[in-house]
Amino acid sequence: MKAKHKLLKEYSYKLGEIYRGYTNRTLYVNISDNTIKEKLVTELMKEKFIGGKGFGLWLLWNGTKDDTKWNDPENEIIIAPGPIAGITQYSGAGKSLVVSISPTTDSVMDCNVGGFFGPFLKFSGFDALEIQGKAEKDIIIIIEGTKGTVRIEEAPEEAVDSYILVEQLTEMYADDETDKRNISVISSGKAAEHSLIGMLNFSWYDVKRKTCRLKQAGRGGIGTVFRDKHIKAVVAKVSGVKGDMNHVFDMQEIRERGRRFGKEMRELDDSQARMRQVGTAHLVEIMNDYDLLPVHNFKFGSHPDAHKIDSKVLKTRFTQGMPDGCWLGCLMSCCKAVEGYEVKTGPYKGQIVTVDGPEYETIGALGSCCGIFDPEHLFECNFYCDTYGIDTISFGTAIAFAVECYENGILNEERTGGLRLNFGNSDAAMELLHQMARGEGFGVVVGSGVRKMKEKFAKEYGADPKFLQDIGMENKGLEYSQYVSKESLAQQGGYAMTNKGPQHDEAWLIFMDMVNKQIPTFKDKAEALYYFPMFRTWFGLMGLCKLPWNDVEPEDNAESDEPAKVPEHVDNYVTIFNAVTGKDIDKHELIRQSERVYNFQRIFNLRKGFGKREDDAQPYRAAGPVTVEEYESRKERYDKQMKEIIGVEPEGKSTEEKIAITRKYREGAYEKLLDAVYERRGWTKNGIPTIEHLKEISMDLPGLIEVVKPYLK
Repeated sequence: MKAKHKLLKEYSYKLGEIYRGYTNRTLYVNISDNTIKEKLVTELMKEKFIGGKGFGLWLLWNGTKDDTKWNDPENEIIIAPGPIAGITQYSGAGKSLVVSISPTTDSVMDCNVGGFFGPFLKFSGFDALEIQGKAEKDIIIIIEGTKGTVRIEEAPEEAVDSYILVEQLTEMYADDETDKRNISVISSGKAAEHSLIGMLNFSWYDVKRKTCRLKQAGRGGIGTVFRDKHIKAVVAKVSGVKGDMNHVFDMQEIRERGRRFGKEMRELDDSQARMRQVGTAHLVEIMNDYDLLPVHNFKFGSHPDAHKIDSKVLKTRFTQGMPDGCWLGCLMSCCKAVEGYEVKTGPYKGQIVTVDGPEYETIGALGSCCGIFDPEHLFECNFYCDTYGIDTISFGTAIAFAVECYENGILNEERTGGLRLNFGNSDAAMELLHQMARGEGFGVVVGSGVRKMKEKFAKEYGADPKFLQDIGMENKGLEYSQYVSKESLAQQGGYAMTNKGPQHDEAWLIFMDMVNKQIPTFKDKAEALYYFPMFRTWFGLMGLCKLPWNDVEPEDNAESDEPAKVPEHVDNYVTIFNAVTGKDIDKHELIRQSERVYNFQRIFNLRKGFGKREDDAQPYRAAGPVTVEEYESRKERYDKQMKEIIGVEPEGKSTEEKIAITRKYREGAYEKLLDAVYERRGWTKNGIPTIEHLKEISMDLPGLIEVVKPYLK
């Protein structure tokens, strides 16, 4: 296969050294005209945008125009790790951020992803990779940090699907078996070509299992952009990983904090989240117990069959006792895998594979949200979503929406191509996924995402747009991730007020709000929806995973002043940033670093025509019961709330009347929340950052002021 590659361009560069977390240059590749060049990382970039997501947004801002569409050659895919990414002495430091204009939202999308590519990109000499243009034929970009070369090659014979392609390329570019650990590949799959919900896989070689593993940049269809550009893969190769590739300012401080965290993992994880045993799957039974597990398109929050797909079942299938980190030195070991799985359907039927995960979000999306409580289906569908390049969250949420439309008569077998779309029908779900990969049938409709399906069903089938809006679990065009937010007003804001759409990586406030009652007032909720999105944004600037922050906590954390923030771990991150870069920030400046980038992304959305109050509206199902069935499933709860909280006597009222009363109250509460949060964030009532606030956070750059001014008149 390699012999049949056609070299389109080769570029040589001086390898250089990383200094205090930065290489101080980025790599630009235009695959329309095969331009390859280096760009300087300026002091402005490091001061205002820090790294990772910040660098990605800044490069995308400067590389595109207001009217650039997702499938224009001008659109970019940017991958950037961040200054902390690549250290091996503290857990969770192998992340990178991917930024692009999204097919599903038509605005800016960012994804935090593990795997080895981000650190390998930095070790090859670059703080970011910026890809622009569109190739005529399928190409591969190869970054050889061993030689200081970048190549663009036509690659006609390799597979497209990640499951095959990553193994092919790892074998192709490794010198021997040992060298496979020095290669990371970005890939997607066939279904990304025929859908808007395609995702990217970032690989690493699992030396224990002797196979390639995958982590996903899943949200918003960046894999679709990747395949639209005719990129088959991006390969990074390094000569190995040593103890201080980042050439940090103070390694001793980093080692000390790493030792502390390692002790917590060894002594506390088995009694807390059990990440080393089951990864994020431990959340299934917790969410089910608290009525927060999405069931039947988020209608319900629990199900009697949830135990069939919970962590106790999955633990028996996950390999135990393996160092399951998606970056070197990560002691969370949460990247669980099902080994020896025999594929049952589709083009890979009969093959024995390793399935990465399933993670909690995948279990919720492909399982309970679709009413499917079969672990074998989870493994099958998880494997094919990964290898076809499909986001499991969007796929499951989109199927659940289509199923509810089918069960309400909006769809029928004629419209679905003969498929009976009922909750619990795993065969239909798998057929939709295979159709998506083939580019045919109703699978392509599902692959367009919930927002596009709402438009189609209203226009072509005469469905009630209001009902579709109520049950279509998307905001800004992005499908909801897998938590039921009805009983947590703060989590409703944490989803619908996000910059990119309802993803749990900005704020997960359900337990603080609903269970522990720690943020009772609108002012309290607004403060939480200021702090936590800013704090979590910081992980994306640095190249960090959020899980080591609060999925294991110090033994005395509950005795701290602000246990939800896990102050000891916040101090760890401040110390590590300073130890890597030689700077001297405190926990308040940490938030300011994020706040600059967060406000910048909001303004970027404005430049794309979004980012206002109307765009922070949520589907009503995120806030309360839409249907009679939904209300009556929790009648005692809703009636009690109506009497005690709303102040209306439910007795004697029909269910429809009670739904209307509940809705009026909950929608009003959400509007009050928007007012409170906007004020706390320094925004207008329309959700626009004010010039005064931008000056206060030192983000009053001329280009940003120019965008916000028309909205402030």
